[in-house]
Amino acid sequence: MTGTTAETVMWLLRHPEPEESASGLCYGSLDLALSAAGIRQAHVMARALDAEPFAAVYTSPRQRCRQAAEILAAGHGCAVDVVDALRELDFGAFEGRTYDEIAQRYPELYRQWMERPTETRFPGGETFTGMRSRVLAASQELQARHCGESMAVVTHGGVIRILLADALGMEPAKIFRIGQRYGAINRVRYFGELPLVDLVNGSTDES
Repeated sequence: MTGTTAETVMWLLRHPEPEESASGLCYGSLDLALSAAGIRQAHVMARALDAEPFAAVYTSPRQRCRQAAEILAAGHGCAVDVVDALRELDFGAFEGRTYDEIAQRYPELYRQWMERPTETRFPGGETFTGMRSRVLAASQELQARHCGESMAVVTHGGVIRILLADALGMEPAKIFRIGQRYGAINRVRYFGELPLVDLVNGSTDES
C-alpha cells in the first residue's frame, strides 16, 4: 500500500471538564487545569482507548489538555508532544470575563458574536479565519508525519469542530452544529486526501 492510500487515523479528543473557576467565563487562551471530575474523565477516556496502537500523542499547550494527554500517553508508552497550533481561539479582551459582563461592555460586538461567531474579530484577540488556517495546517503536517499510523490529538472544542467540519465538507459558519461535550471522542480516517469521519462526540461515560 502506498503512502497516498494508507489509512491514517486521527483521534480527536476534547479535554475533560476544566476547574470550577472557569464556570460562566469566556475562556480560550486561559491556562486552566482539569477539575477533579475532569481528571476522572481523563482516566475513563484513556481506558476506552487502551487498545488503540497510538504512534504518537499530541496536545494543545493548555494545561487542561496536557493533563489529559499525559494520562492517555502513560498507557501507550508514548511521549506527549505539544503543538502550539492546536490551542483554542484567543478571545482577547473577552478572556476571563463573564458573558453578562461582555454583553454589557461590548453590546454590539457581543450580539455579532452570538449571531455570527465565525465572523467576529475579538478585540486584542484572534479571528476565526486565522485560527482555522493554523489548525488545518497543523493537521496536514501531522497526517504527513504519521501516514499509515494512528495518533491521538488532545485539544479543544473549537479545534475539533474545525477539523470535523473540514473533513465533512461543511461551511465554516456551520461548525457549531457539531456537538462536543467535555471528554468527547472523535475519529477521522484519512485515505490519502480523502477523509472518513466515523465517530463524533463519543461519550466517555462509564455506564
